[in-house]
Amino acid sequence: MATDPVLRQGPDSTDLVLRAGPAGPVWNVLTSAGPALLVPLALGALTLIVALWMALAGARASTVFVVVGTIVGLEYLIGWPVMALSRARDILRVEFAPAGAPASLRLVRAAGPDAWLPVEALRQVRLTHKVVEPYQGDHKPAVSTLTLELALQGTLERLTLPFGGDPQRLAAALKALLGPAGVVVALRTERSTRDRPQPNSRWTSGGSASVGSGGG
Repeated sequence: MATDPVLRQGPDSTDLVLRAGPAGPVWNVLTSAGPALLVPLALGALTLIVALWMALAGARASTVFVVVGTIVGLEYLIGWPVMALSRARDILRVEFAPAGAPASLRLVRAAGPDAWLPVEALRQVRLTHKVVEPYQGDHKPAVSTLTLELALQGTLERLTLPFGGDPQRLAAALKALLGPAGVVVALRTERSTRDRPQPNSRWTSGGSASVGSGGG
């Protein structure tokens, strides 16, 4: 379950919580069981083609039901571990220890925690707050997301989450925590307006523009 990224200080570490929920391979497999139901739905067109082909070939309805049920079951059983593996590397939180003046950190993923690393391995934390505001007359609310980038030991971990909090407050807290260790924390805010839907007509033509673009 998604949550606003937030710093939480415990007795042994300060955690940058990105997603709520426990971690571990068993929990990851269990939480993937529900979303795996989408796999047979996504492959429903192929399953329907098989059913129609069998019906046109003269197969009895009971036989068609058995074959279709077997295909759906196999799709689910194959999709479940595939989805669990794809979710296994999702970052739930970043732990900094000790809590007051961190000397080490580790990423806690859906499948469990990575190994501890020296805090110097984290070169930079980049926060990009994007707000897409409604156009005049649009009744849909603004959409706010926060992209977190961790430049860590030659790799870049990146994730984007819905965000309804104060990005400046989060950036200031990260700077206070990681600044003494020489970790750079940068915040950028981008605002744009949601595109107004265009009439679906072959006689209408036009273009789109993006905020912040220009030419010379």
